[in-house]
Formats: sequence, C-alpha cells, structure tokens
Amino acid sequence: MAIRRLLAVVGAGEAFMGLALVIYPSLVVRLLFGAEISGAGTVMSRIAGIALIALGVACWPGPPRVGMLIYSAMAMAYLAYVGIGGQWTGPLLWPAVVVHAVLTALLARSTALDNQ
Repeated sequence: MAIRRLLAVVGAGEAFMGLALVIYPSLVVRLLFGAEISGAGTVMSRIAGIALIALGVACWPGPPRVGMLIYSAMAMAYLAYVGIGGQWTGPLLWPAVVVHAVLTALLARSTALDNQ
C-alpha cells in the first residue's frame, strides 16, 4: 500500500475520532477509558477532537499547512465560544483566542499566496 493512501486512511480515522470527540466527548471518554468527564474535561476533550480533525486533514493529499489552518481556526472559534459562555474563562483564554486568530490569518494568507 502506498504511503499516501495509508496516510489518507489513517487521517480519515483520526478525523472521524476527532469529530466524535467534538460532538459527544462524554461517550468517547466513557468508551475509551470507562470514566466520566464534565466541566473543563469536556472542553479539553473537544479541543483534542479539533486537533485530531486537523491531524486527519494534514494527512490527506495537499499541503499539511491546511491542517494547521483548520486547527487554528476551529480552536479560535471554539475558545471564543467558551469564553462568551463565561463559565470557563481563565486569564489565558482570550490571549489564546487572539493568538489563534493571528495564526489563522497568517496561515490563510500563506495558503492563498501559494495558490496564486
């Protein structure tokens, strides 16, 4: 099996697991570890899910930078959503949102320039 095909298959599996973590983190954690999660554990599980989706995209054909672009954009959006909700806001939450916004803009610009 060619490495590109293998990476695509593995990437699809990681992206699927990431999607499951984003949608229903408590079920995934219960099935994997036999434990319950709540609160910040749910938030962190969703961030891990976002990272797995981005890893999956980075393994697909095309520039791996797109995976980082997806991660940064999704992490920024989810962290902002969590911050707006107001329940889980530490002193580094909004700086993390800003850093991911800047990284998203830089990665998007870099990707756009390469496609010209």
